[in-house]
Amino acid sequence: MSFPALPQVPDECPQSLVSAVTLLEIAADPKHLGAEIGLFSVLHTWGQNLQHRPYIHCVIPAGGLAPDHQHWIHPRNPFFLPVKVLSRVFRSKFVAGLKAAYEQRKLWFPGSLKSLAQDKGFPSFLRTLFRNDWVVYAKRPFGGPTHVLQYLARYTHRIAISNHRIMQLADGQVTFRWKDYAHRGKRKLMTINADEFLRRFLLHVLPRVFVRIRFCGFLAHRRRRSLLPLCFKLLNATPT
Repeated sequence: MSFPALPQVPDECPQSLVSAVTLLEIAADPKHLGAEIGLFSVLHTWGQNLQHRPYIHCVIPAGGLAPDHQHWIHPRNPFFLPVKVLSRVFRSKFVAGLKAAYEQRKLWFPGSLKSLAQDKGFPSFLRTLFRNDWVVYAKRPFGGPTHVLQYLARYTHRIAISNHRIMQLADGQVTFRWKDYAHRGKRKLMTINADEFLRRFLLHVLPRVFVRIRFCGFLAHRRRRSLLPLCFKLLNATPT
């Protein structure tokens, strides 16, 4: 799930849970799946050029436990859950959380966002968020579960740029390698001044006690010991 740049929210605010709450709620609705699902989500904030590009990657088994935990429910949709429904519910919950945080004075507006601190500025800003569709993209992993886990492992315990991509530091300028995905992943060199390099890098240092990886549903830490064996049993699968 991706979303536009928004005012900064303190780390104790529940916005980071909105994607998980949306998935759990829509999956539990009998109109869509009617099941208790499990998932884990990984926050990814950077692109190859180190600019701020926040995404939530969610890994979800394609199905879930029946409410009575007596059988496994497979999805009826072409793939798992309808993305348009997920997008609209996610947007509504996220904006509602922003509004609540604003009313509780938990938001701050640095730099060019100062005008939003005015009484009319922020409500006007919130209205603009409903003018465009927000993006939710769901698909089967091309290479299976192992492939998607290897892909996400690049973001779980790594930083925005590794040493081998930094080619030169001289005269207050930093030159690093990057892939331009807008041009078929062509490898290029980018040179920026050291202050700008540090600014971009620090965009991806998470706030204190912020959680990058979350486990929810039957994969939650307090529930998976009892529910995961049940899932395997209902799927006639042997854990590896």
